[in-house]
Amino acid sequence: MPENDTRAPSQAPAPTPAHEQGTPPVTAPGAAPAVTARGTAPAVTACGTAPAVTVPAVTARAGTAPAGTASGAAAPGYRAVFGVREFRVVFVAHLFSLLGVVVSELALTVLVYDLTRSPLLSSLTFALGFLPYLLGGTLLAGLTDRLPPRRILVVCDLVCAGCVAVMVVPATPVAVLLVLRCAIAVVSPVFNGTRMATLADILGEGDLFVLGRSLLRIVSQSALLTGFAAGGVLLTLVPPRGALAVTATTFLVSALLLRLGTARRPARAAGGASGLSGTWAVLRNRRVRALMLMFWVPPLFAVVPEALAAPYADEIGVSTAALGLLMCALPVGTIAGELFAGSFLSAATRSRIVLPLAVTGVLPYLLYAPRPGVALAAVALFLAGATGAYTLGLDAWFVAAVPEEQRGRAMTLMTAGMMTVQGVGMAGAGIAAEFAPVHTVVAGTGVLGTLCLLAAAAELRATEPGDRKARRG
Repeated sequence: MPENDTRAPSQAPAPTPAHEQGTPPVTAPGAAPAVTARGTAPAVTACGTAPAVTVPAVTARAGTAPAGTASGAAAPGYRAVFGVREFRVVFVAHLFSLLGVVVSELALTVLVYDLTRSPLLSSLTFALGFLPYLLGGTLLAGLTDRLPPRRILVVCDLVCAGCVAVMVVPATPVAVLLVLRCAIAVVSPVFNGTRMATLADILGEGDLFVLGRSLLRIVSQSALLTGFAAGGVLLTLVPPRGALAVTATTFLVSALLLRLGTARRPARAAGGASGLSGTWAVLRNRRVRALMLMFWVPPLFAVVPEALAAPYADEIGVSTAALGLLMCALPVGTIAGELFAGSFLSAATRSRIVLPLAVTGVLPYLLYAPRPGVALAAVALFLAGATGAYTLGLDAWFVAAVPEEQRGRAMTLMTAGMMTVQGVGMAGAGIAAEFAPVHTVVAGTGVLGTLCLLAAAAELRATEPGDRKARRG
């Protein structure tokens, strides 16, 4: 199950977040995008790894967590992460699960439209990828710390495979298809939060964990650029139910890899609080709340130009090809920013640039004010995406701030919140565009978003440990 990092388009369907990572799918012409490239949890990585600056000795034994680099040391580089055998298994399982999500979202949307000829019901399949995320992330988050993590990951993949298998049955009515879609979305944040917490067990809490998270995000963002093409080709060869059968297999492969290739670990807090009381136990920590806000606020505003890409292309009178360029610019910028920060910046440098990059993340949207052409708009989106490199340092802060016994729940809440705010951001963008020109809405987002980010950064700064404040001081 991929991270929060997939998205859904406005006309042509795009993958919605179904366990991952996330993340974030590219929207086709006229479609409403799904998860943004920013901050995505749990959601993501370029298949090609960036060259390492230094490669420290890394233990390859499953279950052994290598030490992270010291704050002032050079970054180990992505190559060092692949030196950990157990991470390689998780990475390959992520690829299979992500493939399942992308193709199943596309195939299910086509299937619902073929059965009903209703654009509303077809688009509803994407909305259902967002709505249950908050429910699963709040009510089921406690499971991530109260049950063995490998069991949770495998069961979530099996639930997704089972739901997709029922979708393949020709007699399955449309209402049941939508319910099954909801079931997949409910378990998605549980899967993503558990996997994120497990990465800290596999890679340690230092720099290797940060780079591992970055790799998964980059994969999810790359899927936004290639997933629709692969799904479209598959649907030319087989009917929608046949494509769904393929995705059921990918979920099963992911479950098998996780079951056989990862170590068995005990539950972190078998007797922890459940339900909303456990959620509040995490949120009582002011530092954790401030960090979550910094994960949630940027994506809330970052999705606006993608959500309005089709209307903006119509406003300036450009072709579908130009629209595709606008849809690709943000994820390409995100991938470039993460690869550069992960490959060439030290952990200390990545920590120093968190707040500057986060606060300026939506400022490039001010370039929309004069209603620019495609080239300048694409530059604005690329620059906004590149500032997403702040998430590497923010990941390190987050895993350091959350007590180990609450780590799974906290990461599940964080990823569920990221998916939810992106849905809210897209809806808000659509409402605003009913009353103002698209370029004005996007430029206004740059102003309002920056003000909100300054407030979130001030709160986060106020919770910093005293020694870090002194160094900045």
